[in-house]
Amino acid sequence: VQLQASGGGLVQPGGSLRLSCAASGSIFSINRMGWYRQAPGKQRELVATDTRGSTDYADSVKGRFTLSRDNAKNTVYLQMNSLKPEDTAVYSCNARTIDGTRIADYWGHGTQVTVSS
Repeated sequence: VQLQASGGGLVQPGGSLRLSCAASGSIFSINRMGWYRQAPGKQRELVATDTRGSTDYADSVKGRFTLSRDNAKNTVYLQMNSLKPEDTAVYSCNARTIDGTRIADYWGHGTQVTVSS
């Protein structure tokens, strides 16, 4: 599985950004797709994931971020609204595959999101 991420950038507090992540390769085995982020000096944390139509969000982004999935394009989108400075981080796309008893995680390149005035 290969993941191509796009989006990110610099935005003022209260602004919006959209991240995209397109999957290719053995997409039939993808069970879950989503986004994680890592801020400087902090551990990587889950932002939002979609597991076969069931979406989970970190408490810190609920009501502000929306994860959507376009199965025809094998792409997930993370719409980020009402951005706060604490959302500043490197965001990474993740895909988890399950093949029998084998579980594997794939990562796209990270994209920087900076929220600052």
